[in-house]
Formats: sequence, C-alpha cells, structure tokens
Amino acid sequence: MINKSSRIFLAGHRGMVGSAIYDLLKKRNYKNIITAERKSLDLRNQSKVEKFLKYKKPDAVIIAAAKVGGIYANNIYKANFIYDNLQIQNNLINGSFINGIRDLVFLGSSCIYPKNCKQPIKEKYLLSNYLEKTNDAYAIAKIAGIKLCESYNDQFKTNYKCLLPCNAYGPNDNYDEKDSHFLPALIRKIVFAMRKNENFITVWGNGKPKRELIYSYDIADAVIYFLNKNTKETMINIGTDDEKTIYDYAKYVMKFLKVNLKIKFINKNLNGTMRKKLDTSLASKYGWTAKTSIKKGLSITLSDFLQQTVLNKNNKIFNYKIDN
Repeated sequence: MINKSSRIFLAGHRGMVGSAIYDLLKKRNYKNIITAERKSLDLRNQSKVEKFLKYKKPDAVIIAAAKVGGIYANNIYKANFIYDNLQIQNNLINGSFINGIRDLVFLGSSCIYPKNCKQPIKEKYLLSNYLEKTNDAYAIAKIAGIKLCESYNDQFKTNYKCLLPCNAYGPNDNYDEKDSHFLPALIRKIVFAMRKNENFITVWGNGKPKRELIYSYDIADAVIYFLNKNTKETMINIGTDDEKTIYDYAKYVMKFLKVNLKIKFINKNLNGTMRKKLDTSLASKYGWTAKTSIKKGLSITLSDFLQQTVLNKNNKIFNYKIDN
C-alpha cells in the first residue's frame, strides 16, 4: 500500500496514458513521483533498469511504458512490438522484484483476449482460444507480462496488478497516419479533410467492428485506485459502456465538428477483432467505475488535437469551438 509521500516510479510518463497518470498523481498531491526520459534510461536495457531502480528506491512502480500502435503498425512491425514490449516489461517487473518493490501496476490491453471471445469478456477467458493475427505479437508480449506478474504474486506474495483497459483515447495521443489507433486516426482524417475542403475520408476495414472506449484520465484514476488496493486477482478489466462501431464513431466525431463527410472503406477485410466488450464486474466489485462520458472525453480530446495542429490562424477549422 502507498501513501502521499511514497516514492512512485512512473515508466512512460510522456505517453497519452502515462501523462494522464502523472497529471492525476500531481493533482492528488502525491509528492514523490519518479520519472526518466527515454534518452537517459532505455527501458529495454536490463542492467540500466536494475541499477536505476536500485538507486532511486521507489516504493511502487507503474508500467505505462510500451510500444503501441494501431492495426497497421501492429501487423507490419510485429518483431518490434514483441521484442520491445517483452524487454520493457521483463526489466521493470523483475527489476522491481529483485529490488524489493512489492507494489506494481502493469497496464495491459483488451487485445490480449481471443479473437472470437464470448462477450462481454471476463478475465478468465484469457488463453481460451486463438488471438487476432494482426496484433498477436503485441498481445503475446502483454500476456507474458501478465503471467510474469501472476507468477511473482503466487510464488513470492508480491502485490503486482495488471489492469486491462479497453481502447484508450484522450489528450496527448498519437495521431500518426499509419501508427495511431482508430479514434485518433479518424480525428486526423476528418479534420484534415475539412482543412483541404474534401468531402470524404478513407477508413480501413468495413466499419462494422465494435470498439469500447475509455478516457485516458479514467485509466489513470483506475491505476491510482488499485495501487492503493489489495486484491486477490492479478488481472482486472477496466472499461466503460461506451461502445460503437467504427462507422458510428466516425459519424460521432463529424457531429462534434459539424460536418458530414462521405466514408470510403478500403482494405475491407482488415478489420481486426469484430468486438471487444469487457466485463468490468470485478473492477466494480472493488468499487471502481469509469467516470468520464464519451461526450466530455471526446470534447477535450478534439480540442487538444485542434490546438496541437494550428497551422493557419485564418483557417476556421483551427479556431473551432467544441461544444461541451
């Protein structure tokens, strides 16, 4: 268990979820947050990670660091995804153990579950069937991290927890055209189509897969909440009731931006898992639920993206006011 003075090492504080965790820890008056820039600490280097943890002596570790991407990146760069993520999580989890750190939160993903999983997805469905091929390398790495935490808990009675959020979104996301997840990709395409006065966007797949979304600050809230909890279970799903098809999300973003663009679907067979709805009854049993509505979360996210992409102050799109 931690308190406001506990030394907390947050790995991945620059990413979308990591930056939300950092911000929320600060707002809740946690006084000793330890971070490290990538240029000064390569988390893939076992020796350097172990020395860093030995020197800094954190009381708890939060692993928000990972190599992440959308369906294109996961499918094309499989070797990078499995190697980097295995190295990062192994070094941090084992490094925490050998340095006597008994409290740790490892962030996984809903993509660890089988492709054709019974819905909503319970934690016990892990490894019950085949994975989705387009992101199996990333998923296998995350599963290995979960099993590593589970094994240390069973053998050494550590308090290592694995939180498994559904699709995350929020400020400070990655909007790269090829490497981003589906929602930031949709936001980028819609905004840039407006800027170019185009009347359509292209979307991968057929638009029918359903995705559940969670706001990054709700994940941050869950991380802090469960860092302060003792739980019997290692794995805990973190989700919401915000579930729509890819097509419906595209239309929802357009509605926020007061535009109606045509959608052209390309690579129609590249859909990934058709549905990933998490069962969050375990998190609810421990007293945690998501608090941010999709309307509020998307409003903040869109405003953040538009502020980041100001290129021409005379362009009305980049002076756009999002309705809350």
